[in-house]
Amino acid sequence: WAGEQEYRDYHRYIDWRWLMMELSTLAVGAILLWRYRLPFLVMPIAVTLWYLSMDLTPFLFGQEDYDWLLRRWVSVYCGLLIMLLGFWVDIRTRHTQDYAFWLYLFGLMAFWGGLSSMSSDSEWNKFIYLCINLGLLLVGAILSRRSFAVFAAFGIAGYLGHLAYDVFEESMLFPFAVTFIGFAIIYLGILWQRHEAAVTRRLRGLLPQALRELIEQRSGY
Repeated sequence: WAGEQEYRDYHRYIDWRWLMMELSTLAVGAILLWRYRLPFLVMPIAVTLWYLSMDLTPFLFGQEDYDWLLRRWVSVYCGLLIMLLGFWVDIRTRHTQDYAFWLYLFGLMAFWGGLSSMSSDSEWNKFIYLCINLGLLLVGAILSRRSFAVFAAFGIAGYLGHLAYDVFEESMLFPFAVTFIGFAIIYLGILWQRHEAAVTRRLRGLLPQALRELIEQRSGY
């Protein structure tokens, strides 16, 4: 096709013309997954959805009508949709193999990557970013998905680094406050370990049956 990019630039540059290859990959990947039912075949589909989230912006808004902030928001929303797709697949396949792992992973890459690349001078926005990462940590604990915890840990560590180097740079009390928070987390972890079974049964009783079966299947009890 006409343009400056060649096929080998697919992994280097973002271009709306890659959409044809991405849609073809999704179609072939879906056919192979339907035929062979192997969880690893979800990986090329998830990767292509991730690339699709990046190439979708110039296709939807035109080459001259978008900026990097818009691209990041598109990545956030597409990543969220990919994770929701992974959750739907997880529910549907809860009694079989794990087909949702790659969807969760690359959905997190798109969602967390787009969110973390945004810059803001507002401390409230940064605090909301922390809360989102805490939410990812909670979701990972509920679904027994370590990938959520890994991304959330990086986000929480980044926010604490911002507090240490920017907000409380001259404060002598901040290290003591962080130490106190750390000990509090350790204490809560000890309490959770002691009462995990009882608390887990009580919380799972509030969930829909399909989600409860999914959690029990993935966690092994």
